[in-house]
Amino acid sequence: MSIDPEKVAHDTSSVETEEVAFDPVLEKAWRKIDFLVLPIVAMFYLLSFLDRTNLANARVAGLQKDLKMTNNQYSIALTVTYVPYIVAELPSNLVLKAVGPNLMLPTMLTLWGIITTLQGVVKSYSGLLACRFFLGLCEGGVFPGLVLYLSLWYPRRHLQSRISAFFSTASLSGAFSGILAYGIIQMNGVGHRPGWAWIFILEGLFTFLFGLSAFFTLPRSPASARFLDKNEKAYVISRLRETGATGRNEEVDTFSWREVGQAFTLPQVWFLAVIFFFDGVLVYGLAYFTPSIVSGLGYINANAQLFSVPPFAVAFAGQWLHPIFYPSPAEIPKVTVITSYISDRYGCRGYVIIFSGVLATIGFAVFLGVKSVHVKYGSLFLSVTGSYAAAPALCTWSANNATPYTRRATAVAIGFIMTNSGGILATWLLGGTLSPPPLYTKATITLLIFSILMIIFTSFNIIFLTSQNRKKAAIRATISRENEKPGLGDRSAWFVYTL
Repeated sequence: MSIDPEKVAHDTSSVETEEVAFDPVLEKAWRKIDFLVLPIVAMFYLLSFLDRTNLANARVAGLQKDLKMTNNQYSIALTVTYVPYIVAELPSNLVLKAVGPNLMLPTMLTLWGIITTLQGVVKSYSGLLACRFFLGLCEGGVFPGLVLYLSLWYPRRHLQSRISAFFSTASLSGAFSGILAYGIIQMNGVGHRPGWAWIFILEGLFTFLFGLSAFFTLPRSPASARFLDKNEKAYVISRLRETGATGRNEEVDTFSWREVGQAFTLPQVWFLAVIFFFDGVLVYGLAYFTPSIVSGLGYINANAQLFSVPPFAVAFAGQWLHPIFYPSPAEIPKVTVITSYISDRYGCRGYVIIFSGVLATIGFAVFLGVKSVHVKYGSLFLSVTGSYAAAPALCTWSANNATPYTRRATAVAIGFIMTNSGGILATWLLGGTLSPPPLYTKATITLLIFSILMIIFTSFNIIFLTSQNRKKAAIRATISRENEKPGLGDRSAWFVYTL
């Protein structure tokens, strides 16, 4: 007999936590959070991805030529971003709660907005490298921090639709950046600056201003949210504890180096780390090089910017589940996109990743196997959608299956460290001399193999978690919750892993 993780987690709530029954009226609190927290988080990630990947649009607009950069130097500029980005991810996640996400996240956003703007005034390759280094340092904690932040606001079974909502802005930024760049480069010569410089200046200034506004709009936690009344706060906090999204009390979720170490011993963390790496290569390879790939297919200059938009627009639609229109699972079918709905409704993160991997596999196989440039361009719709649709499920799977807080923060950071390590490989795979344009043959073969390996390792993780859930069910049949050793976190027999 299958077990509902929500019910199991409910059964394990502490005696100190007052259990609150499902209340349709108080469930509207999630709608408030969707309207007042989620859009800010989504904008954070859109600007993060836009400011990190707009280098691809600037390259097509003349950056590489004006700064006299080789293809290898362009790849180095991308790599320089990833090194501090990776270094910052784990420490940032570990101190996020102590400093306060309402202070730390806006500070990072404001600083990288300044740095993005400064890229528009660089006169040399070395100046660009300096900007890219500090951009990575300031942005490193953003994505893992946002995932961790949302995991403190939503129950486990409601989380992927929200992560999909904000991660889908990465696809939106891929589409939006092309349109935006097309318009901005028309400013070529204004202020005696090239069009590519204005891409950085205008996008960076907007990021800076939004970062300042976030100091006043981003709440620290449900307990301090001014838009929730007393009853709504109590209900949300109780539901989070009952469903295992947060600890049963504050003591459980306090920082512990032991819990940092425990995260490194979880098999599911390392299965996911490998998958994160593969998907990181896919996502960042396409994010940074789609304009160049499209250009290699015969769409040049401004047209390359415009024709890079549709694949990302489709990926955005393919990820998006409009969470702000439903306060409870019963209302989900009103507005839905299949992957996020199925994943949250049935708790099947792994199967969504497998489906996404199949889409990416087909896309890369078609690009590799056909000669028609129109069909090659069409294959990008599959490869971009598959690569991007897997990421929200991966993030949610990681956050769902590690507890308490410090262990989860570490597990999420490990995943993103691997993702951005994949980004480093992507910059050399498509940006160096290993796989030259316009066909990118060796790179496409590698991306195809990684798509298949994503499917294989996801299957391994599903099998492992299924076996662990069966062992836990057997333990629950023989002992009571009170007789179990405390402090086990996700290893508790009463914590059912999400598949």
